[in-house]
Amino acid sequence: MFMSSNHTINKFVLLGLAESPDVQLLLFGVFLFIYVCTLLGNIGMMTLVRTDPHLHNTPMYFFLHHLSFTDACYSTVIMPHMLVSFISRNKDISFAGCVAQLYSFVFFGIVECYLLAIMAYDRYAALCSPLRYVVMLPKTVCVWLVSTSYLLGFLYAAIYTGCTFGGSFCNSNVINHFFCDIGPLLKLSCSDRFLREKVIFAFVSLNGISTSGIILISYLYILSAVLRMRSVQSRSKAFNTCASHLMVLSLFYGTGFFMYLQPSTSHNGLDKVAAVFYTLVTPLLNPIIYSLRNREVKEAFMKHMKSLRLR
Repeated sequence: MFMSSNHTINKFVLLGLAESPDVQLLLFGVFLFIYVCTLLGNIGMMTLVRTDPHLHNTPMYFFLHHLSFTDACYSTVIMPHMLVSFISRNKDISFAGCVAQLYSFVFFGIVECYLLAIMAYDRYAALCSPLRYVVMLPKTVCVWLVSTSYLLGFLYAAIYTGCTFGGSFCNSNVINHFFCDIGPLLKLSCSDRFLREKVIFAFVSLNGISTSGIILISYLYILSAVLRMRSVQSRSKAFNTCASHLMVLSLFYGTGFFMYLQPSTSHNGLDKVAAVFYTLVTPLLNPIIYSLRNREVKEAFMKHMKSLRLR
């Protein structure tokens, strides 16, 4: 709890996405549907990978399993509290709850960035070097890459949370957002935030540019390999797959860069719209784009359904 010259902040008030009760009721239905679909898609993907031996032993699906876990947690950090606020009209969140929400959100967000970069490299290795694929990504390397992603998420989340809450809050406790995010919280700080904003900007740039750079380079090599394919059907299918991947990646990184690569004083009403996309929409789309459109996943799903019917 941080002390100011006037009072002690022990809770925050999240203004949310709308003030009208009718609009809040509509938003409750929409976001409840999104959240349920997100959980079903991601938990379903995790279950398939765990129960199907072929998927479980393939690097791509090992990474997808962790991406699904991250997406499910990423949404759960924000969605339940937001849904309750729509119904109860209680927009309060405790100081400790706000700290925990920000830390968890940043942790899973950072892990997601690194997993997306790893998966892009995985697709590059599988398509451009199929004969060396197993050698390039053995089980030990896969475990090390995922473990490193979680470790970096843990460290960077601590840095971001420390910088965000490392000052006094004395102007207001009203957060103009639907969850505890870095920019809206920094706007409430009445102590000097210049250095803290620079540290956050530097680490966001480091994480964003490094992971998006790996993704971009990997997909450039993938597209180059696709263009060399002789079969028109294979080339068209590969292009469609790459396009759908890049669409979701652009949505996630584009809205994320918009939010975090600007000073806290520049934030406005568009922040909430951008945040909806990188916090709620991309976790919904990821299992559809990366998993449910995949032939091997469909076959594993049908096999799993048949086995359930035989019991």
